Amino acid sequence: MTSRRDALFLLFAAGLVRPGAARAAADIVGPRHGLSAFGDLKYPAGFAHFDYVNPAAPKGGELRAWQLDSFDNLNPLILKGVQAIDLELAYESLMTRAFDEPDALYGSIAESAELGSGRAWAAFTIRPGARWDTGAPITAEDVVFTFEAVKKDGHPLYQLVLHDLLEVVAEGPHRVVFRFAETESRRDLPLIVASLPIMSKAWFAGRNFADPVLQPPPSSGAYRIARVDAGRSLVFERVKDWWGRDLPAHRGQHNFDIVREDYYRDRDIAAEAFFAGEYDYREEITARLWATGYKGRPAFDAGRIMRAVLKDGTPSGVQAWFLNSRKPQLADPRVRQALNLAFDFEWMNKTLFYSLYKRTRSMFENSDLAASGLPSAAELKLLEPWRGRVPEAVFTTEYQPPKTDGSGRNRANLKQAQALLIAAGWQVKDGQLADAAGKPFTLEFLLFEPSFERIVLPFMRNLELIGIRPTIRVVDVTAFENRMRSFDFDIISRRFAQPLTPGVEQRNFWSSASAATVGSYNLSGIRDPAVDDLVEHIVKAPDREALRTACRALDRVLMWGWYVIPHWYSGTVKLAWWDRFGKPAGKPPYATGLQETWWVDAARDRALNLPRQR
Repeated sequence: MTSRRDALFLLFAAGLVRPGAARAAADIVGPRHGLSAFGDLKYPAGFAHFDYVNPAAPKGGELRAWQLDSFDNLNPLILKGVQAIDLELAYESLMTRAFDEPDALYGSIAESAELGSGRAWAAFTIRPGARWDTGAPITAEDVVFTFEAVKKDGHPLYQLVLHDLLEVVAEGPHRVVFRFAETESRRDLPLIVASLPIMSKAWFAGRNFADPVLQPPPSSGAYRIARVDAGRSLVFERVKDWWGRDLPAHRGQHNFDIVREDYYRDRDIAAEAFFAGEYDYREEITARLWATGYKGRPAFDAGRIMRAVLKDGTPSGVQAWFLNSRKPQLADPRVRQALNLAFDFEWMNKTLFYSLYKRTRSMFENSDLAASGLPSAAELKLLEPWRGRVPEAVFTTEYQPPKTDGSGRNRANLKQAQALLIAAGWQVKDGQLADAAGKPFTLEFLLFEPSFERIVLPFMRNLELIGIRPTIRVVDVTAFENRMRSFDFDIISRRFAQPLTPGVEQRNFWSSASAATVGSYNLSGIRDPAVDDLVEHIVKAPDREALRTACRALDRVLMWGWYVIPHWYSGTVKLAWWDRFGKPAGKPPYATGLQETWWVDAARDRALNLPRQR
């Protein structure tokens, strides 16, 4: 349903932190070996390695992965083109993520960070040994170039979250200072700038930064891009003398000599390629395949393919059909509610998904940020100024998506849906809905995966029963991306994971300003001053409790606005892999750890004797 491309890069730190830590964070000057949104760090200065790695993990071998779609761009910071997956392997940032802490970053290109009072500025000291794979040093000028280029020509999402970055200045070759606007939203900005991949100023000289590239820029990360077959495959090669290999934040990681990404246009063909041994692992999101597609396969029955259901400690966020309220037929919330009533999740879960999923009920699903029950006193304090301008149900009723008995006979909900459509001004003529001018109610589902049609078709049958004329349009991934970026759709399916510490990125998802920003994730076109206000309460939250309150209040307003038709989630990662790996004893709570911390077990690898592509 989505990919890591949707997150662009690991931009936003995410966290469960101690309430009250924000006051201490505001007074930090530094220098510090790490950063977090509210000041807490698990690992002290001088730590040896993260707890979830094997610091003695052997290096070598090949990891073969698969991706859906295609790509024609190796610059992770721009809008144009379709970005390749896993570019973070090649492009390092000032600081890097710890996957056993929800919002912590530790030194990588930067050996330390300093914060001004109130986070008015952040300064980073560049590690003297940090180098591009060309051998040239990574300097403060490269950092300045990257952020100035992004502010001018970068992806609108980055421009949005960096709106309050006033300037970035090189104070010598190894020190760079970021200064932020006088705003209460400065909590996350040091982490955002510390997480952005740094690009080479020298390499982009004479090039238009906004244009897609297929010639690999210099690598600053543990891997370099060794081979590019546009739209088909990408090969990363471990940099054997990488400057960061022995840093505490990298020790025991990046253990494969080669990481190969093969791209498939069809999900079912990709599954068959896995069972043929053409790549090494799958995070399985197809319930049908997980339930019925493994048993009976010789490799699985013989124990050559392993499976595990792993706990997912990250928020599931929202996976949904996004309804484009910019379109006239979808502008009325009663219409959007009617479409929700026509979706029979219970039947679909039982019939198509083998009852493996739970229904999504929140924009912050699978986290303590999700609203439940009635609003608390603290939530009401935020919501009361908007009484009369947001649905009354926000105050009186816990949001629950429409429910059926799972029999497939959704008559009561469909009757209610048609009544809502009539109340919204639609008329029934010869069993078809039409507006006052006689124009029929049409709804186009935009897809790039033909395999998803089996999910859409039962929904379409229900829509037809209430007089809507639904159609499916399947396009290639490039056309899909372009139409999504320009909001040229009626309804599309997407999933956006939420960080554990939401912040400025919420403006991109829900704010009025982002509704008209090409490339934003405000796919539903939400323009609501109440939503804008609650988003700012999230951005400015001084501690975890205030953040939780603001997220739950926003959640209620969004869900009762019927901007999406929520899908489903599991709260787990279903992982299958060929048994050729060694791995640490424990899994980090906020990642599978496979690509980051596993390694090739030479004896198991020889026993499998799988095909290799070089």
